[in-house]
Amino acid sequence: MGWLWAIIVGFVLGLIAKAIIPGKQHSPLWLTTIFGMLGAIVGNSIARAAGVESTSGIDWSRHAFQLIAAIIIVALGDMLYMATLGKRKTRA
Repeated sequence: MGWLWAIIVGFVLGLIAKAIIPGKQHSPLWLTTIFGMLGAIVGNSIARAAGVESTSGIDWSRHAFQLIAAIIIVALGDMLYMATLGKRKTRA
């Protein structure tokens, strides 16, 4: 059940990050989901290091760290995707 939640959270975080980043992102949906999952993992690590690992109620600060990390990872990952695989698709 943990993997299912990781995929769902990664999917949602990746889509929100894609919506926030200006311009068009060319990475496919499955890669965006993986980037979102990585953003959740990195965001949780940063929240743990900042001392907000768990709070009473909804962990808004932890979710903010996850979203910021997902935005950065999706933006960098899309740039890397276009630099490597994206050029092949535009030539064909």
